[in-house]
Amino acid sequence: MRRSLFLLLSAAVILLMSACFFAPLPFDEAQWYQTVEETDRRQLYADNYSNGEFNNPWLAPENRSFSTFLRWRLSKTVDYSAEAQNHLPAVIPDLMERIASLPATTDFLTWIGHKTFLFRIDGSYWLTDPMFSERALLPKRRTPPAIGAAELKRLRAPIRVLLSHNHYDHLDAESLKQMPGSTVSFVPLGLGDHVASLTGGPVAEMNWWEAVDLGNGVRLTCLPAQHWSRRIFQGYNSTLWASFMVETPEKTIYFGGDSGYFKGYREIGQIFKNIDYALLPITAYEPRWFMHYSHMDTKEAIRAFKDLGASYFIPSQWGTFHLGDNPPGLPPLELLGNIDKMGLNPSRYLLLDIGEIREL
Repeated sequence: MRRSLFLLLSAAVILLMSACFFAPLPFDEAQWYQTVEETDRRQLYADNYSNGEFNNPWLAPENRSFSTFLRWRLSKTVDYSAEAQNHLPAVIPDLMERIASLPATTDFLTWIGHKTFLFRIDGSYWLTDPMFSERALLPKRRTPPAIGAAELKRLRAPIRVLLSHNHYDHLDAESLKQMPGSTVSFVPLGLGDHVASLTGGPVAEMNWWEAVDLGNGVRLTCLPAQHWSRRIFQGYNSTLWASFMVETPEKTIYFGGDSGYFKGYREIGQIFKNIDYALLPITAYEPRWFMHYSHMDTKEAIRAFKDLGASYFIPSQWGTFHLGDNPPGLPPLELLGNIDKMGLNPSRYLLLDIGEIREL
């Protein structure tokens, strides 16, 4: 037993020491874009389940082996600037008090942190990927959430929850357990029983392109994303991942979930002509050779925003957890730099602070 433990520890030390010999693998951005362009848009509507797994029919991921993961973890990382290392969003206090002070007829959106947004349209509340805990399994928060999960009960109104997929920074068990009993959850295929066991409230599973009429002119559509799923006791791609479109007579909001860049953004933009706000991720995109399939960098996020034809882009998933090589505060700095280099209208890119309320 001791000998086995010694050999295991020795192997771990050797692997860690070997990190200095692993240079990041090269990555051709132009070739990657060409690969995306060559995908068949018709595959966006193809069956997304085969051989016991969900998949992205338009483009299979490359190199999903554990050895590839180890290569990433044991590779050299970029030396990021002090600004990138230290940049984080501000946290504005007293969110619930500020919400309570708004007129009941005011539609608004606020960023609670990471991928968690709360918005109210025509008196109805929506909450995306509720994540209020200190850790996403292992990574620790760099910034606190604007409110705690228990404070949602102060809204005294039903909440509709949108869950994009089962990764720990998006589906947090403790946060879901604290949801008000009247909460209704909409989740991708395969997650219904698990989420119902946590919230105790009604849960509706949805597949891509499936829509549900919620009354009073409100329509929710489950849409594709280019990602994957895995969780302890839930096997690789045993549950689906998704994005969602919320359409109301007043506003249309696209909740982008977690996704790499894919032709689906263009297709969604062709179908939904009047998207007001696109909540798109800018997170964990480095090293590009490892992350490009499932996470967009900021140039790709701008491209996705253009494809969607939305009026405003609200970046998400930055400033909370350190998940890739890049610091959590780097993405908005790069986004602003690209907006400037491309001569884009900065007023259409709304970088919120945590707890900031944006009237819709």
